[in-house]
Amino acid sequence: MPKLSRTQMQLLVYILAYPFLWLISVLPFSLFYLFSDFAFFLVYTVFGYRKKVVLENLQLVFPEKSEEEIMQIRRKFYAHMCDVFLEMIKTMGMTKQTMEKRFKIMNIEVLREIEKEKSCIVPITHYANWEWNVCVNNYFESKGYAVYQKIQNKYFDALVKRIRAKWNATLITQKETVKTVIRNEQQGIRSVYGMVSDQSPMMSEARYWGSFMGITVPVHTGMEVLARKLDLAVVFLKVSKVKRGFYEAEFIPITTAGGQTDENSITDRFLEEAEKQIREKPEYYLWTHRRWKHRHKVPEEMLK
Repeated sequence: MPKLSRTQMQLLVYILAYPFLWLISVLPFSLFYLFSDFAFFLVYTVFGYRKKVVLENLQLVFPEKSEEEIMQIRRKFYAHMCDVFLEMIKTMGMTKQTMEKRFKIMNIEVLREIEKEKSCIVPITHYANWEWNVCVNNYFESKGYAVYQKIQNKYFDALVKRIRAKWNATLITQKETVKTVIRNEQQGIRSVYGMVSDQSPMMSEARYWGSFMGITVPVHTGMEVLARKLDLAVVFLKVSKVKRGFYEAEFIPITTAGGQTDENSITDRFLEEAEKQIREKPEYYLWTHRRWKHRHKVPEEMLK
């Protein structure tokens, strides 16, 4: 039997996986969340996926909490994480009406007023359900972009793009972001750019260190650089989980004139809002990421 090429292997994996993903997406919500409960049992109890990483992260940022509190947060987090990742799949089969019922925008007028005057960057975090955030594109007139990490399997990558297109969002990679924003500004195309901004940058790309959950770490400053250079607005999207399968989103303005802000002030304000959100209900943050892995590499000049 001849060896399959990389493209053929990607296609085979996609063909085998797609029917399972489709089936999950069309399950009634009652059965859907029963399946999530089963996934939680496998992920948390059987396989113990990254339980050590989650425990270390929680102990690091919540030194004041007891062991019992930490364990409760960890368990709730895993239950929520299974819901979220399956809800991402559920997006495939959701209608606009269902999404509007389950993901409510509380103050869309804030963004609508800003978009009348200029383009806007909307930084978000890995909190609550960051995938369903994309539905906000149905509520404003500007062209909506979502910055994402390209999937290596081109068939799954195309699937993600098709799903996002349902919500009027155009996906662009991090490498495409700068040229896309500059081009749109030069052509006078007012746009809204959604960016997940709480990841840990590679040390080679670390330009600024800020306090996140009480720990000094390198942080991404790309959104601030664009906002200050092109005088864009920046509005944080705070998402809260109301109950299982239901979320509310609130726009919190950081600045309406990025070009008039002090260096690092936008980044610091974003970190402040992100931390405030996480401390309210920590079980809804994505603790499996090694967000604080570079904390021991703080530049010497910052220690003085």
